[in-house]
Amino acid sequence: MRIINQTRNTVLAKDAVVADKLFKRTKGLLDRTTFKLGEALIIKPCKSVHTYFMLFPLDVLFVDKDNRVIRAISNLQPFRVSPIVFKSEFVIELPTGTIAKTETQASDQLLLE
Repeated sequence: MRIINQTRNTVLAKDAVVADKLFKRTKGLLDRTTFKLGEALIIKPCKSVHTYFMLFPLDVLFVDKDNRVIRAISNLQPFRVSPIVFKSEFVIELPTGTIAKTETQASDQLLLE
C-alpha cells in the first residue's frame, strides 16, 4: 500500500503494511532491526503508541477517520510512550526523518492506496 500526502504532493511510503488484528497490532515493529525509508506500519485502531524494546526511533502520524493528520511526532526514541490522541482512528509509523523530509504536519490530507 502507498501513503500519499495530498496536501504537500509527497509520498510518505511505498510499502505500507496494515496491522489491524490483535497479534499484528501488539507485535508492531518489535521484531524488526531496521526500518527503511519508504516503509510504514499502519496500526488500526490506535490512539497511542510505545517504543518499548524497539531498536530504532520512529516518526508517528495520528490520523482521523477522514485520513487527515491530527498530530505528527518526529523522532520518537526507543523506550518512550506517545501522548494519547483521542480523535485518532489509526497511527502511521514511519522511519525517522520521513515527517521532516515530506514536511508533513497536522491538518494534511492523506491518501492510502
